[in-house]
Amino acid sequence: MSKRGRAAVCAVAGAITLTMAVAPSASAIIGGHDATSPYPFMASVQKDGQHYCGASLIEQDWIVTAGHCTVDVEPEDLSVRVGDHDRTKGAEAKVTEVVAHPDFSYEPFRNDVAVMKLDRPVDAEPIRLAADSGPTGTGTRILGWGMTCEDGSECPKPPMRLQELDTRIVPDERCSEDYEAKNELCTDSPTENAQACILDSGGPQIKGRPGDWELIGATSRDGDADPKCATGPGIYTDLTAHRDWIERTTAE
Repeated sequence: MSKRGRAAVCAVAGAITLTMAVAPSASAIIGGHDATSPYPFMASVQKDGQHYCGASLIEQDWIVTAGHCTVDVEPEDLSVRVGDHDRTKGAEAKVTEVVAHPDFSYEPFRNDVAVMKLDRPVDAEPIRLAADSGPTGTGTRILGWGMTCEDGSECPKPPMRLQELDTRIVPDERCSEDYEAKNELCTDSPTENAQACILDSGGPQIKGRPGDWELIGATSRDGDADPKCATGPGIYTDLTAHRDWIERTTAE
């Protein structure tokens, strides 16, 4: 299997098919810990009542997530919980529209971003999209629910409580051959063997500080040739690079 193939298996196949095997479908964080701050914008996209992908509330009736979270799903399949560390609580809404970036592709990964329209405004505070993602070395944080280990048989039930992990933007060359620097963020953690994995897809990458967070990215996929999620960097869609498309689409 190619490096690209391994990355795809670890990311998209996990986010879509692993749900039916041992865990709900949206990757979680290995090496993270229980959330320490309020994240009112944090959303759990759910399919058949199970956590499917992470997302961020950017308007009271719109969320942004990964493009691959839209593969083989229809709006009527999805609902959303927003604003609580517990993925079964928070404001609830149904999804009425799913819009992947028109240039999204799965193989190779390109423009891995999508927005979803909710059936009503939810009582939760959206996060603002940053003006830019920041230079190499910028401190960031990733959030998610799901598996907290590499082997699903060892952690078959994802945590109920939101997990967080401090990360940073690292040089582009640290990421694999299908990484696209102009639209993506190569991201690693100072914590050894810690990274997003099968099931945090679409979840937010943020910068700033508690009470003043800005959104810069969405979890996309594994960032190196090693099939283990927690070793090496991860690749995150640079949402600031897609600002025009996001704002234009959610304004329609």
